[in-house]
Amino acid sequence: MRNIIVTGASRGIGLAIARRLSTNGDRVIAVARSDTDEIHKLHQELQTSGKGELHFKPFDLNNLDLIPAFVRRVCEAFGPLDGLVNNAASGAAGLLANMPSAQIQQLCHLNIVSPAVLTKHVVRKMMLQKSGRIVNIASVIAFNGYSGLSVYGATKAAAVGFTRSLAREVGQFGITVNAVAPGFMETEMTKGLDEENKSKVVRRSALRRLAEPDDVADTVEFLMSDKARNITGTVVTVDAGNLA
Repeated sequence: MRNIIVTGASRGIGLAIARRLSTNGDRVIAVARSDTDEIHKLHQELQTSGKGELHFKPFDLNNLDLIPAFVRRVCEAFGPLDGLVNNAASGAAGLLANMPSAQIQQLCHLNIVSPAVLTKHVVRKMMLQKSGRIVNIASVIAFNGYSGLSVYGATKAAAVGFTRSLAREVGQFGITVNAVAPGFMETEMTKGLDEENKSKVVRRSALRRLAEPDDVADTVEFLMSDKARNITGTVVTVDAGNLA
């Protein structure tokens, strides 16, 4: 049974990823600041089915100094780490000219610095065992600008650059590093879009629909599998053809 950390796993895309990996037989360490009814429900489902495992570990990734001890505790409890999905992020929107500097700093801290530090300590473990899978959740906003999401877009573009360079750093150790770039979909982070803007996104998509969190989970599942053993340093868009 593989041990895979999924951050931001309490809802939305993170929850979908945690559900897919755990129900397929992996042991998922679900990380978020607080748990949800959905996490409890999934945990109960897995106990009944006996397929995989899900263990919720509350942690605030803003606490950079505590990340090393957190990774160490996870390894002591479950053993070697086989995978990491960096999904936790803040999607706060706002025009750059009106955005408080503190909010800009918070976005960059959680979306760039925190996953980099977490990955640093996880990848050290993977390098010792000469294997591992890392998937970073980016966004199509990294490639296709959207008004009001300039800072968010910058952080997701950073995730793409981080993915490509890290893949070259750790490839010699048998570790793959990839990114998945979801388009707009029905999650908490897109509730701020009004129906008119959602309709524009749908009309611009080749498939004339929004992608769903389960579509992202399918992609992460593939990148975590042996079928993707020779795929690294790449970005897979899951956007119903929005960028086509």
